[in-house]
Amino acid sequence: MGSRASTLLRDEEIEEIKKETGFSHSQITRLYSRFTSLDKGENGTLSREDFQRIPELAINPLGDRIINAFFVEGEDQVNFRGFMRTLAHFRPIDDNGKDTSNSEPLNSRSNKLLFAFRLYDLDKDDRISRDELLQVLRMMVGVNISDEQLGSIADRTIQEADQDEDGAISFSEFVKVLEKVDVEQKMSIRFLH
Repeated sequence: MGSRASTLLRDEEIEEIKKETGFSHSQITRLYSRFTSLDKGENGTLSREDFQRIPELAINPLGDRIINAFFVEGEDQVNFRGFMRTLAHFRPIDDNGKDTSNSEPLNSRSNKLLFAFRLYDLDKDDRISRDELLQVLRMMVGVNISDEQLGSIADRTIQEADQDEDGAISFSEFVKVLEKVDVEQKMSIRFLH
């Protein structure tokens, strides 16, 4: 039954996760404890339902989009490693310690922007269409704004961002629009210290 001991993290796994995500040893062990408390099936994975029990996600208008970001296409479970990989996008950028690995850290500005872009790109075609923008805006504001007002916001947003005039926002256009936004701070969660 409760064979939690067999699912404990090994030191090698912690070291690999540290390298991949930039989280400290203590943050990883605390987040593992949180992960196992959410794992109602006690099988070492989380389902979408497990995530929906997190109050902050349950009340977030983009909660379903954020939850979907944890899951690889076609999968309905996420293991601890995948959980940590997604959370790493929200790790604050450490100004004093530069990443020495060859790959860009998951919490870099460009990876944070790509993560945000994917929240809007509902059909995963690497473009944010007017319809996708409308759907996300509707999720965020609910019924507080009329469809006409939302349409106007979507049109104005695309008009300002769409440099190649193809009627949609590409990732490079998305990056350009957000160049003066402090994405590093806005997309950071203060994790356990």
